[in-house]
Amino acid sequence: MYFSYFPKGLYDLKGDGNEKLVTNLMKRVKVRSKVLDQASLYDLYDIPEGETPEITSLKHFGSTYYHWVILLTNNITDRYYGWPLTNYEFEQYINDKYDNPDAIHHYEIDQTSGSVKNQGPSDYSYKIEVNSDTPNAVSVSNREYEQRIQDQKRQIKLLNPAYLTILLQEFENLMAE
Repeated sequence: MYFSYFPKGLYDLKGDGNEKLVTNLMKRVKVRSKVLDQASLYDLYDIPEGETPEITSLKHFGSTYYHWVILLTNNITDRYYGWPLTNYEFEQYINDKYDNPDAIHHYEIDQTSGSVKNQGPSDYSYKIEVNSDTPNAVSVSNREYEQRIQDQKRQIKLLNPAYLTILLQEFENLMAE
């Protein structure tokens, strides 16, 4: 398990001199951006509706045990809101967040200057948020805005299984420091 790699230490929880062995949950390790940008280490993956990190791990690594590797290598720190919601959860979320999910969130136009590099079907980086009176501005509803965020969360990188052992060893070494 993920937390088995975390260092343990004695800590006086009550201040009465009686120390308990506890796991240091404050210890963190982050994958360097240089490593994350190495295309040969990863496969791009679109998360299907309802798939959890555990299911993705089972499909990709052959075990649910490595779900935390998927979260770590995609810088997902919130397992519930950093991962795409199911359609039902999404509807609940936007209905809780907005009085009117279909109201206008903002206006935008397409970027018309500079280099535009499309990263896939859910790449909205070529859109520029503008005022409502800007010529050719298109309204984006709260629902559309939140759906774009969900679409971007669906596109993740999966570590090539050939590098899993190396990552696990490096993670264990860094956690031991």
